Amino acid sequence: MKTIIEHIVDSLNEEHEVVTATILQKSGSAPREAGAKMLIRKNVSIEGTIGGGTLEAMAIQLAPNVFKTKQCSVEDIELTDDDARAAGMVCGGEVSVLLEYIDALDISQLNIYHKAKELKVSDTDFVMITKISQSKRHLSGKNKWICTETDLYGEEDKEVQSIVKELRENFNHIKFHLYVGNNRYMIEPFYTTDKLYIVGAGHISQQIAALTKTLGFYTAILDDREAFANKERFPTADEVHVVPSTYEGLLQDVHIAKNSYIVIVTRGVDKVVLEQALQAKAKYIGMIGSKTKKNYVYSQLLQEGFAQKDLDDVCCPVGVSINAQTPEEIAISIVAELIKVRRS
Repeated sequence: MKTIIEHIVDSLNEEHEVVTATILQKSGSAPREAGAKMLIRKNVSIEGTIGGGTLEAMAIQLAPNVFKTKQCSVEDIELTDDDARAAGMVCGGEVSVLLEYIDALDISQLNIYHKAKELKVSDTDFVMITKISQSKRHLSGKNKWICTETDLYGEEDKEVQSIVKELRENFNHIKFHLYVGNNRYMIEPFYTTDKLYIVGAGHISQQIAALTKTLGFYTAILDDREAFANKERFPTADEVHVVPSTYEGLLQDVHIAKNSYIVIVTRGVDKVVLEQALQAKAKYIGMIGSKTKKNYVYSQLLQEGFAQKDLDDVCCPVGVSINAQTPEEIAISIVAELIKVRRS
């Protein structure tokens, strides 16, 4: 599944101009949060979504004028109660949307988006910084910067360098926001695709993998049994690994990425796996099991020197409490918890 960045680059490579619609702010009810982005082509086809319904229709309706003037605009779109109800909300609200013209002939713009795609392909986290104005005007590539934890790409600018210094103080936890200084800037974090490692390849894991792929998680399966860990049983998985029967060396052998999601559903080696998961700096760790098993595993890890606060961050028993019983229901409860963590 292509990202918005990839769709933009594809269009620019074909010398097709595009318009992007990005939610800057919202008040009241709206179907998507600030940072939601949609690409609009001249033929009115789109990629991504800013929430569907009236909001999306109005952005598409405004796009032809942006193509004509080649100027960006910030539009405040009011959603009536009827609009909100059609989108599943209780009441209306107001949404501020940036409509941005992206010129295929703007070399600076082209270079910035190519760099963004290059970083995405290499799984490098980055933040895109865009200087925006209250007045309508053309946003060139010289108004965009990309910053990683170590590098900054774009025109030299003292204010942007100051912003980057602040961003790097908490680089892995940046949220979409507007930065207001001498100018106004849109701060868009682009983190690597959420990676999920499911340790254990039983029936519950099959159901989890089927759901997470459709939600955009890069899903990897780990098990010591070749008869279970294979592409026939997990056709939607991005990776399937047969690991040693001891389950040791997972961090080195599988290269579990930091800020990933780890779900432990093994058949009896949870302590070994959890011990390594705690060292992986994961964003989420969930372990299936009863309170008795949890207490037993935790007590062993505490004796080995792990801190209680580290164990407190583990979701055990894993999943949202919905009285799930079947593998399908348990999988839904686990995936619901993954979504909750991703969106929190």
